[in-house]
Amino acid sequence: MKSSLILSVLCTAVVLGVQPSPAAETPALKALLITGGCCHDYAKQKDLLKNGLEARANLKVDIIYVADGSTSPKLPILGNPEYAKGYDVVIHDECGADINNEAIVEAVLKPHRDGIPGVNLHCGVHSYRIGDPNKPATNGTPHALWFEYLGLQSSGHGAQLPIAISFTDHESPITKDLADWTTIGEELYNNIKIFPTAHALAHGKQVSKGANGTERTSDFVVVWTNQYLGNTRVFTTTIGHNNQTVDDPRYLDLVTRGVLWACGKLGEDGKPMAGYGK
Repeated sequence: MKSSLILSVLCTAVVLGVQPSPAAETPALKALLITGGCCHDYAKQKDLLKNGLEARANLKVDIIYVADGSTSPKLPILGNPEYAKGYDVVIHDECGADINNEAIVEAVLKPHRDGIPGVNLHCGVHSYRIGDPNKPATNGTPHALWFEYLGLQSSGHGAQLPIAISFTDHESPITKDLADWTTIGEELYNNIKIFPTAHALAHGKQVSKGANGTERTSDFVVVWTNQYLGNTRVFTTTIGHNNQTVDDPRYLDLVTRGVLWACGKLGEDGKPMAGYGK
């Protein structure tokens, strides 16, 4: 009787044209979000990111978080080159400016050297720095390890002030149909060096005042992609200091597209490929 009931339900579904959801058929992309360290409300932001990304795409986000507010957070991935095994993408949202041991940085990079895509948010850009970040790095040196992966070298930022974000490549699937916007008070990261493998997607402009009241406008790349070692896709944005920005639908839309693009699951129209949308 039970078999007959199941068969009847299936036949009814076929007659009515009911189709299973593509997302239900497609395994979720597995993303590893690494977070913790200095200067940010990671305790809240990790959940804002996880919930925002999973609501927008067929993603399963696992979190590695340490409640360590130092510039050398004791992240469990450190010294473990196999930390990303089984994941489709790693999202670096940690803040460890003083994690500068060459062997440790090499181990963090190992999954990306092996082809696992990377997404980097805000202070992930200011982590794993070897040597003076204010001096342009030379390719192939320890100084350049993390910067070559990112595709851009940044060393610092100014005060928290609104940033006018302008998308400069409207043909990229990541930015297609996304509208420019102005953030709340945010940190605008500088650009010390842009590597030839990087491709800018958006600039950020910020107006500040000097001690004498003179206005100055700073203009830097804030969103870009990079082709790391020729075979690994990397997406990065330096935006995302404050909770209100991380929870902004415009920010989460951008980061979601960046994750899907890095994994090769974003269509040229800017929409998730079949099975990867929500």
